[in-house]
Amino acid sequence: MLYQPPTDRARRAPLIRGYLPTDRASVYEVCRRTAAAGADATGHYRDPDLMGDIFAGPYLQLEPELAFVLDDGTQAVGYVLGTSDTARFAAAFRRAWLPRVAHRHPAPDGRPSGPDEEMAALLHLPERMVVPGLEEYPAHLHIDLLPAYQRSGYGRALLLTFLGAARRSGARQVHLGMLTENTAARSFYDRLGFHEIAVPDAGPLTYLGRSTETDD
Repeated sequence: MLYQPPTDRARRAPLIRGYLPTDRASVYEVCRRTAAAGADATGHYRDPDLMGDIFAGPYLQLEPELAFVLDDGTQAVGYVLGTSDTARFAAAFRRAWLPRVAHRHPAPDGRPSGPDEEMAALLHLPERMVVPGLEEYPAHLHIDLLPAYQRSGYGRALLLTFLGAARRSGARQVHLGMLTENTAARSFYDRLGFHEIAVPDAGPLTYLGRSTETDD
């Protein structure tokens, strides 16, 4: 599904609301169009749903109460989603999510070859989310917006919405992992009070954390 801007009749100020099952396709589209270090990953993978099945679908299925979308009047153009308990989520991912999608993205036989197998390897290892050194930050999140809605305050509003929901779910601190090369995202998180967490052998990722408490 390609994003279609709202017509004049439908145009209104975007609003943040809870995720609905009818949002799934547009959430997957946003995920795909921001999955290349913030740029469009359309055409990078044989299955266009691969990135969504790793980084969006499991949250929508397992913890929909912590999923929120930015609705432009016709569809979701951004989202924030996550979990209040990463260890619990990783276990549920293996038990209840992986069997739903594993047949579409088989685990590589041996060392991953090419981008599709590299991402499929991540899908088949949900335990990778439980990172030593992050025990004090049990919640984690993913946030993405289409380019036209970035740098307009919507990202901040989405993130604060998630923080409040995570805190009500019992999480006092939250973390996220981001590609170190995505300097624009790092600036965004710095402005919102995230700080870097020292994690051994983090590879291409930087881990950031903060309290779920907000001033709002």
